[in-house]
Amino acid sequence: MQDLNHLAIIWICVFLSSYLAKLTKLTAVVYFLGFGCLMVNTGILPLETTQFIEGFAKVGIIVIMFALGFEENSSQFVQGIKRAWGIALFGAMGPFLMAYFLALQFWGDIKLALMCGLAMTATAVSLTMVSLRSEGLHRTEAARGIMTSAVLDDIASLALVALLVPLATGQGDISVLQVLIIAIKTVIFFGIVTLLGIWFFPCNSSIKIKRLIPFWQKCRSKSPFLDRISHVIPVLERHGVRDLLSLGENGQSTLTILLLALLISLIAHQFGFHPAVGAYMAGLILKQEHFHDDQKQQEQEYSNCKLVIDNVAFSWLGPVFFVNLGTKIVLDMDIVISVIPEMLALTLGVFSIQIISAMLAARFTGNFAWHESIMIGVGMLGRAELAFVVLDIGYVQNQIFTTAAFYTLMFTAFWLNIAVPILIKYWHPYFTGEKQFVLKLGSQRILLSNPNKL
Repeated sequence: MQDLNHLAIIWICVFLSSYLAKLTKLTAVVYFLGFGCLMVNTGILPLETTQFIEGFAKVGIIVIMFALGFEENSSQFVQGIKRAWGIALFGAMGPFLMAYFLALQFWGDIKLALMCGLAMTATAVSLTMVSLRSEGLHRTEAARGIMTSAVLDDIASLALVALLVPLATGQGDISVLQVLIIAIKTVIFFGIVTLLGIWFFPCNSSIKIKRLIPFWQKCRSKSPFLDRISHVIPVLERHGVRDLLSLGENGQSTLTILLLALLISLIAHQFGFHPAVGAYMAGLILKQEHFHDDQKQQEQEYSNCKLVIDNVAFSWLGPVFFVNLGTKIVLDMDIVISVIPEMLALTLGVFSIQIISAMLAARFTGNFAWHESIMIGVGMLGRAELAFVVLDIGYVQNQIFTTAAFYTLMFTAFWLNIAVPILIKYWHPYFTGEKQFVLKLGSQRILLSNPNKL
């Protein structure tokens, strides 16, 4: 019953957060994080999250990311990756170097500094996307730039974790084999997702034949194993995800697509990615036309599924993740006071370099407009999943972080997360063109806001 008591408390926090968000016109994510912090520090929620709540939170973030991918256009996402490489590269490099050199200055330990830089590298994309959604901006080019660059960021961060953690913990040196294994895993995972999108998910079997049958026949002629399993291919040519969705009646379509999202999330986890990345990719390759042959029924089934998933993701299941994230901020006032200078320096340093590096990269490598570039810079501020994984590895498992360094990083991540929804809310009217923002540099005037309303 204790787990259910904790869940009831969290849902009360979610309810109050939604009410306060409407009252103050801020995104509810701020209040989710704040209530989580308040509940754990007043003793209402335990310091150690139970496995039940932890599992509930993990399912919540998977459903959230699936819901966000479900609304996205897959072809536009792929095009977005071509524009996002610079944002991912410079948007990760800036915070890493800033955190590394500040930590080296504060504590004088290279291994600790490496882990600090790693903790401040990856973007908490789920926080940003939920905040953008609350402002109605989650389907803009800027949101797509944030999501695509964050996926690339996630891949690079996972590579850094695999490479730098053994070095920082003294378990071994960086090897070419480690780098090769990470690259192979990345290619295989996205290859599986691509294959699903091309072969299993298209509704028209002729599309599958045109795209893959010539390639399959070539591979089959060179491999006896592939030749032996070739009898399976005609089945896949005739059937796809639409057949699965049509097996059940009311409600079964939602179950089917959530099952697909969970399976792809599990595949992502097996390849070393956060399950949320797999869930987003699952939502990305699912489309409205997968639901039914008849246009009217197709629209109705798609709308029904989307309504249910959005309700689950953003109303009662998904918010548990953010409240639980807030419970990671445990206050010890003596330590908090002692690390205020380091916390301020690291927060302001990462805050500044993240916005500037991502904004300039979006403007000059991704060719985004200024108002979009600023939103991308703001949207890349969040620090969550990977930051806390690195904190756990460096503080709990290997004692690389000192207590002061641990609290400094923890509070830096917290304040950066709080800044995301607030700044997105602030920049919204400038982003849409409702307000104008002009930067004056001597006699030159640069319009940073949107010159046209959306």
